[in-house]
Amino acid sequence: MRVDASPALLCWYAVDKRPLPWRAGPGERPDPYRVWLSEIMLQQTSVAHAGRYFEAFVRRWPTVAALAGADDGDVMAAWAGLGYYARARNLLACARIVAGEHGGRFPDDEAALRRLPGIGGYTAAAIAAIAFGRRAVAVDANVARIVARLFAVAEPLPAARARIDALAAELVPAESAGDFTQAMMELGQTICTPRDPRCGRCPLAAGCAARAEGDPARYPVRAPKAARPHRHGTAYWLERDGAVLLVRRPSNGLLGGMLALPEREPAPAAWRDVGAVDHVFTHFALTMRLLCAQGSTRPDGIWWPVERIGEAGLPTLFAKLAERGAEWRRAA
Repeated sequence: MRVDASPALLCWYAVDKRPLPWRAGPGERPDPYRVWLSEIMLQQTSVAHAGRYFEAFVRRWPTVAALAGADDGDVMAAWAGLGYYARARNLLACARIVAGEHGGRFPDDEAALRRLPGIGGYTAAAIAAIAFGRRAVAVDANVARIVARLFAVAEPLPAARARIDALAAELVPAESAGDFTQAMMELGQTICTPRDPRCGRCPLAAGCAARAEGDPARYPVRAPKAARPHRHGTAYWLERDGAVLLVRRPSNGLLGGMLALPEREPAPAAWRDVGAVDHVFTHFALTMRLLCAQGSTRPDGIWWPVERIGEAGLPTLFAKLAERGAEWRRAA
């Protein structure tokens, strides 16, 4: 079945699109820096959550040159709460390449964009379409869901991805590719949602095969998920003279480059077990136990004032642990 989605979708988008902080206003040209920054933040992060971080970032670093000159620790701290911290490391690496090797201008085609750190196929297509008007096919989870429903793709994901990508490519118009790309994202975020899609408000409802079948929410079909492994760990809250010991994690690996509580015993002390917190990462779940003590020595590390621990930019897992440490401190 041939579906011509662009006229109805673009008309809907022109009227109903949300005023997001990275979107160009009427008559404005998109700023590639803001488009790129938003797309990196929106990887695995909701629009509502990313919006607050985006506005703080562009106030502090309004251009790619400003971000390229930022201190690594400052950027990692500003990123805390967005998760997937490899994105923040790639963000800096990409900004420095664009500023140093491209004269502060982002490349305007997918192939060149994909050569930059942190920019994969989807992100390159999104930037090329939104920032530069290129006819590019950007298929994220929202777009894949819309396409799977429009064409009632019965093959389960991830095996169906190649067919969904090919069908999506047929939908992208030669003109207004940037608006079309944003409209598809908007539709998936606000109307064609994973559960309880609002078909009565959808501009594409008339041509949707899944709606015609009567159960659009069953698409996209997914293969059964493998069980997520569960791991266990221990963190240490060592306090002395109103400061707690923090360490900088290695730049590579989980939560790389972030400040955190030590996960190895930093010094002999009368450690007290104050309980554990649970946290879920992409590929595993973690239960982290916290041991607390008052220190008699000051091991090497970063001694952060306990009263200002909220300013340390701790990743979410360690921020949860710090709340337990603060509770122990008040009760001690």
